[in-house]
Amino acid sequence: MAEKKFSAKEATEFFIKQIKEKDEEVKAFLEVFEESALEEAKRVDEILEKRENFGVLTGVPMAVKDNILIKGKEATGGSKILKGHRAEYDATVIKKLKESKVVFLGRTNMDEFAMGSSTENSAWQVTHNPNDLERVPGGTSGGSAAAVAAEMAMAALGSDTGGSIRQPASFCGVVGLKPTYGAVSRFGLIAAASSFDQIGLLTKTAEDAAIIFSAIAGKDELDSTNSVSDFGGEFEKDDFERVKSFTLGIPKELLDKDGKFKGLDLETAVEIEKSKKRLEDLGIKFKEVSMPFIEYALPCYYIMIFAEESSNLARFDGLRYGASTKENKSLFDLYLENKSAGFGEEVKRRIILGTFVLSSGYYDAYYGKAEKVRRLIKKDFKNVFSSVDAIFMPTAPTVAYKIGEKIIDPLAMYMGDIFTVTASVAGLPAVSLPTEKKENRKKLPVGFQIIGKPFHEGEILKVGMAYEK
Repeated sequence: MAEKKFSAKEATEFFIKQIKEKDEEVKAFLEVFEESALEEAKRVDEILEKRENFGVLTGVPMAVKDNILIKGKEATGGSKILKGHRAEYDATVIKKLKESKVVFLGRTNMDEFAMGSSTENSAWQVTHNPNDLERVPGGTSGGSAAAVAAEMAMAALGSDTGGSIRQPASFCGVVGLKPTYGAVSRFGLIAAASSFDQIGLLTKTAEDAAIIFSAIAGKDELDSTNSVSDFGGEFEKDDFERVKSFTLGIPKELLDKDGKFKGLDLETAVEIEKSKKRLEDLGIKFKEVSMPFIEYALPCYYIMIFAEESSNLARFDGLRYGASTKENKSLFDLYLENKSAGFGEEVKRRIILGTFVLSSGYYDAYYGKAEKVRRLIKKDFKNVFSSVDAIFMPTAPTVAYKIGEKIIDPLAMYMGDIFTVTASVAGLPAVSLPTEKKENRKKLPVGFQIIGKPFHEGEILKVGMAYEK
């Protein structure tokens, strides 16, 4: 754009054309901001003409998950209960990207209130995987991942509670970054589980993720859980000498007797071994480490998020936001009708389970015990990081499964998060990287995961950039 090879308006028009041509089948977008996007692109071109106040993100067309607020735009969190709800302010990440003069193309589909693993739980539509339209894109940020994979956006914002960015990145063949908990402000994110949720990115490359992360990270007084990250994105693109001396840990508790990751389908197992070999070819070493409590990460995670989700959803009663019945009824009947009609099956399931684990007589046995396990898992990571630079593992145990294949079996769906929840429980940064370049259409995408030390996003992204080269 700076060299005037094309204008911001032309770039925006290209992606809008892509959306019109492809999204009828993919169904990644819930709304396209065609008019406002073209207006913003026109302003960007005026800035470029003056050659002042523009940076690397100026004019970049991006998509935004439906649970991140953009002032004046509808934000439903994928739920009927918020139908018609328009944001009255910008999320902090949106404010920062607006300052960088990003062009927002539209809002993407998601599992309702970020609850699910396939984007089949959206109240509005089922998103399809661009690599195979009969398969899911993953979830809950499936719309964002599909939009990037289908060339309908340069990048997209998502949110990751227990793998909601990384798993769809793996299924769709793109890069997915979950930052350290607290590295990016959650102000303006519709909450699912507040001690886990983190806004992150879906991009084409690790370098793109580093560029956008550096724009959205940092301290925000509007989010009390927010911390100052030591990563500002200031590093040379080709400086990979540090990466070549890395040692990546592999938790032995996740391995079978042959030293291979347990529970993988054949396609995933083959690709994970290939990616491990490619990293070794870069000079990176691997070391088995012991993390005795990692096997409890999945039950610990689900007990805690059910509890937090049921608490966070109490505010959605149909009276203050979104849709509501107009009939004159008692308050109890009004709540019952609004919530029964407004929430989907998966959300209702989690409300019931979350209320149970927080109830009198069960709190200590479930939520209280899960909190203790969480501390032990954090300690496991702290111990192994004294001898390794980061952790290596698969992102998901399988490739993308067919639409409808697991929706009737919630437990099978939850088991798909077995590798991603570990970083979430410990609040650590993690990036999912495609094992092969996206141009290879013969096979379904597979992703591997690098989990880093707190606020070491720069290091794990540099591993990704070295791998991509």
